[in-house]
Amino acid sequence: MIELALRHALADLDIDVSLRSDARTLALFGNSGAGKTSILHAIAGLLVPQAGRVMLDGELLLDTARGVSLPIAQRRIGYVFQDGRLFPHLSVRHNLAYGATARDIAQPREFSTIVELLELAPLLERRPHTLSGGERQRVAIGRALLSHPRALLLDEPLTGLHAEARTQVLDHLRRLKRELRVFTVLVTHHADEVGALADEVVRIDAGRVVRQVPVAEFLARRAAVERGLKAEGRTEG
Repeated sequence: MIELALRHALADLDIDVSLRSDARTLALFGNSGAGKTSILHAIAGLLVPQAGRVMLDGELLLDTARGVSLPIAQRRIGYVFQDGRLFPHLSVRHNLAYGATARDIAQPREFSTIVELLELAPLLERRPHTLSGGERQRVAIGRALLSHPRALLLDEPLTGLHAEARTQVLDHLRRLKRELRVFTVLVTHHADEVGALADEVVRIDAGRVVRQVPVAEFLARRAAVERGLKAEGRTEG
């Protein structure tokens, strides 16, 4: 479960959001620049908002009114950035191992499970610069999971991938959702990613929560809009 309330002024955007969710996979959906990534940063501890409170699974991570802000390392958050951010001087094996050793919980069985789920075995001795974009993202996801996080934050994880790689990574994320029970927050502006991965959707626009609905309702609304646009001879912009 996550509860958060954040207020923060950026150079070009004022964020004022409040939400609560028991969903296992929560999608923050909206156009680029809506404030979605800033919300992720506040959960992870990469941003301390001017005012805010974040509670995750009953533990207080942030409460600016009480002067509470847990250090990043104590929050047990696995963060996957758009560009993966792998260590270029390390092999895939050692990039993955860093996730586990950073938490002092290296377990061969867990390592093997993640390698199998993400089909990383053929890549283990390679360096990041030899990998495709989709392969790098799979390694980044594996490294985040091996840190044994209480929450996995995915910041536009499929952005910039070509169609085939995007499909492959999306399939792997579906498989991880089936096999693992990790609370996940997905940031995206693609409805198909929401439909494939999310249980609940929070629509963010201009730093505000516009709507929070189950994924089935989100998809029904999208389908209705698309039908209306087709009837008018237009496509959604």
